[in-house]
Amino acid sequence: MFVQTNTVNSLFQYVQKKLECDFTQSEIRVIFKSFVCKRLNWTDTDFILKKDFRLSESDLLFVRALTNRVIQGEPYQYVVGETEFFGNSFICTPDALIPRPETEELVSLIVDSFPENQELNIVDLCTGSGCIGISLAKYFSRAKVTLTDVSEEALNLANQNAKRNEVEVKFLSHNLLNDNCFNSFVSNSYDLWISNPPYISRYEILEIDHNVLSHEPHIALFVEHENPLLFYERIAEKARIFLRSGGFLFFEINPKYSFELKEKMKSLGFVNIELMKDLQGKYRMLKAQNA
Repeated sequence: MFVQTNTVNSLFQYVQKKLECDFTQSEIRVIFKSFVCKRLNWTDTDFILKKDFRLSESDLLFVRALTNRVIQGEPYQYVVGETEFFGNSFICTPDALIPRPETEELVSLIVDSFPENQELNIVDLCTGSGCIGISLAKYFSRAKVTLTDVSEEALNLANQNAKRNEVEVKFLSHNLLNDNCFNSFVSNSYDLWISNPPYISRYEILEIDHNVLSHEPHIALFVEHENPLLFYERIAEKARIFLRSGGFLFFEINPKYSFELKEKMKSLGFVNIELMKDLQGKYRMLKAQNA
């Protein structure tokens, strides 16, 4: 047996030793908990209370196999097939980016900006896994939410996540660069647009973690054109038409282009433009109001 005993605590020590060169202690605990809870269908409370629980040999082998995949560089969220975002559970596959804490901060900013019972007409553009729009649909129970993406695989994943979280949302296959894709939108009718679009230029590719480059979809990461603000500009131009007067646009942004984007939003006619920092102290979010 590759562990001293078959208890949960002994297995953790094994996983910790295997991953300690590449992950912090807190990251290892999160990874290990996700593996054990996935295998045993445990809650967080079960995990806390059952450190001395004795695992079967197949349980031990299951966790070892998943640990080896992480050692090889596969993101643990893809390995376990799900992740938590804003208190909700989301299926996680390589068809979409892994939901990240920075994006949770964007959702928190939005829910703090509107009353919970407000009727809102919301569009989440470049939705990916659906984590933003679905989380908002769960929080704002009276909202109408539309999720759009150019990737059919991502929309299929978002559909699965909507069902998992028991929310009704609308899905729209949508290429932002194609004018015809906006034909079903109604002018001056939306309260809130949100987007976390591709915003990494090809010049920044060397700064991206190898695990991200190897496993997450490049279509959701990189701007193919020379203009790193391409998708932001496109969304903002259309938002001026389709947001109602006083409606809001929220972006997750590339900190490198935060002030440039703020100036662009001013030039397009938005008002009350704010840049907000994430917990790492980087300008990661932009909020603007349609005049």
